[in-house]
Amino acid sequence: MRADKDKINRLLKTASGQIEGISKMVEENRYCMDISNQILAVQSILKKANNEILKAHMHMCVKQAFREGNEEEKIDEIISLINKFNKE
Repeated sequence: MRADKDKINRLLKTASGQIEGISKMVEENRYCMDISNQILAVQSILKKANNEILKAHMHMCVKQAFREGNEEEKIDEIISLINKFNKE
C-alpha cells in the first residue's frame, strides 16, 4: 500500500477552502447552523486525511522495520496506531 498523496492533498485543500468560507461567514457576523455544519464537515475531512496519513505511516514503519531489523520497536508503534484507529 502506497500513500495516496493526491487523495491526501485533495482532502486538505477541500478542508482549507471550507475553513476560508467559514472565516468569511464569521467576519460577516453570519452565525448560523451553516457554520456549525461546515465545521463538522471540515472535522470529517481532516479525520479522513489523518487516517490516510496514519495508514501510510504504518506501511512505512513495516518497511523500515524489515530494512533496519528493529521489528519489535516498530511493531509496538504500529500496535499503538491500530489502537488509535479502533478508538475512533
